[in-house]
Amino acid sequence: MGDITGFSREAIALLLAATLDYLIGDPWGWLHPVQVMGWWISHLTEVILNYYQKSWLRRLGGVILGLGLIIASGGVGWLIISLSSQINFLLSMGLEIILLASCFAGRSLRKAAEDVLQPLASQEIELARHQLSLYVGRDTDNLSEQEILRAVLETVAENTTDGVTAPLFYAIVGGLLPGIGIVPLTLGYKAASTLDSMIGYHREPYSDIGWFSAQLEDRLTWLPCRLTVLTLALISGKPREVLSICRRDAPVDPSPNSGWSECIYAAILGVQLGGTNIYKGIIKKKPLLGDPISLITPETIDQALKLTRACFIIWLSLAVFIYLVIWGAYRQ
Repeated sequence: MGDITGFSREAIALLLAATLDYLIGDPWGWLHPVQVMGWWISHLTEVILNYYQKSWLRRLGGVILGLGLIIASGGVGWLIISLSSQINFLLSMGLEIILLASCFAGRSLRKAAEDVLQPLASQEIELARHQLSLYVGRDTDNLSEQEILRAVLETVAENTTDGVTAPLFYAIVGGLLPGIGIVPLTLGYKAASTLDSMIGYHREPYSDIGWFSAQLEDRLTWLPCRLTVLTLALISGKPREVLSICRRDAPVDPSPNSGWSECIYAAILGVQLGGTNIYKGIIKKKPLLGDPISLITPETIDQALKLTRACFIIWLSLAVFIYLVIWGAYRQ
């Protein structure tokens, strides 16, 4: 995208987008790209489910829906930045920063945790259960305080990859590809993640229409997830120990990514995640991750959020270094 008085546009956009997410996050009432994606997913899913009854047709519809939304999201992002750059540089830069910031979920993740922890600290367990139900799929009506804390920590751990590091990874990669830029791949990944969260279920009526989106999101998240685990292991100061626990427990989890995302936090913090959850009245037992050395406390969750922030800052710093030094030298 070019340089700005010796500085990389990509580096500046990433820094300002990260700052915007940290300071503001997703303002309530503002139209968010994920809302638009969600509307299209809901509408097109309803069309496919209503008009196609055969399994193979629903699967084909799921493939078309998945690829179509991902390509369209990235393409619209590219078009917005490209057209606005022909009108005004500052307009283009501003839109790039806003779109990129909307893909980062660092502040939203902290807010979600705080929304549950605050009533829990005031012994308002019913309110804490209600707040938690807004962020997780499991039944929360009868959760104990310790189960609520486990659910919050698991949410922070899993969404660190999906909502924080993976979008940043694709922004960095997109910025290194000529003619692409930092927004399109990030929006494309966000579309894949939204598809997985909405229709990537292994149950009816989504088992056919959502299989492709679930599989694709798993593959798109695989590399950023492993890099996140490695980064967090290095941050912990005891990489061999925590990676040993991850290699022992994470592969047992049915998800190729969430098991690793959750296990690295469990290993670093000395707690155990996983176990029995209830989804719409159905009991589901997940593998145990980590060793139960300590109980999960609000302070544990705060430590987890600090780990997430540190990982993001390290990746952001590496990205700026790549754009300003390595990529800058290549362009010259």
